[in-house]
Amino acid sequence: MTKIKADPDGPEAQAEACSGERTYQELLVNQNPIAQPLASRRLTRKLYKCIKKAVKQKQIRRGVKEVQKFVNKGEKGIMVLAGDTLPIEVYCHLPVMCEDRNLPYVYIPSKTVRSTWPPDLAQHWGVWDSLP
Repeated sequence: MTKIKADPDGPEAQAEACSGERTYQELLVNQNPIAQPLASRRLTRKLYKCIKKAVKQKQIRRGVKEVQKFVNKGEKGIMVLAGDTLPIEVYCHLPVMCEDRNLPYVYIPSKTVRSTWPPDLAQHWGVWDSLP
């Protein structure tokens, strides 16, 4: 049995667009030039779910100062950055820190996610998810 890939312009994508959420393509319009590597649509969806679980388990670090402190301490995890955050100078040093310490990092299209998220998480752009 083979899986059939969903059509990006199919009924699911149209239903998602009608529900008040912006589509992945609409989120890509406001990207910063340094937002590389950018997560694919599928990976972005999985990262949103992972972050939501990490918030419930209180295994998440938010904000530049807190993330930077834990990276300097040597804590392991994955860094998720929003690609539409301005000004760029606020967080452009974080990917360099990750590369120096061989930590994975990825950009997602937008810092505002979904209306089902807790309000405090929807406003933050930097996420440091500690691995168990």
